[in-house]
Amino acid sequence: MFTSQVYRAAATATVRAVKRRSLLPTRAALSLTPSAVDRIKNLTAGVPNCLGMRIGVRTRGCNGLSYTLDYAEKKEKFDEVVTQDGVSIYIDKKAQLSILGTEMDYQETKLASEFVFNNPNISGTCGCGESFSV
Repeated sequence: MFTSQVYRAAATATVRAVKRRSLLPTRAALSLTPSAVDRIKNLTAGVPNCLGMRIGVRTRGCNGLSYTLDYAEKKEKFDEVVTQDGVSIYIDKKAQLSILGTEMDYQETKLASEFVFNNPNISGTCGCGESFSV
């Protein structure tokens, strides 16, 4: 018998371009809103061996890049770890430069419930908001 593993994304995400802010030293590469912290706690609560969430980027969509969210079971060699309010976020080495200064939010509407990345570094997004360019 053949067995196959089915991989599911932990969550969906939307990207929003925000006005560039002056560069000030910050304590973390990524900041989380209270609603994002609550949602991540709910997502990771019942998952065995889960240390937190991993954020990465991959080439996808009409504008070039898209965020990926997965469960983090271990810290990779060059991962940046952001810990806020008891939640750990592991930022993949390929995503670190594009995510600096970003605020991660979680929003629920009648049509969707998703993480929203308010990123001052992106130069454009596609119409649906799933992909971006830096």
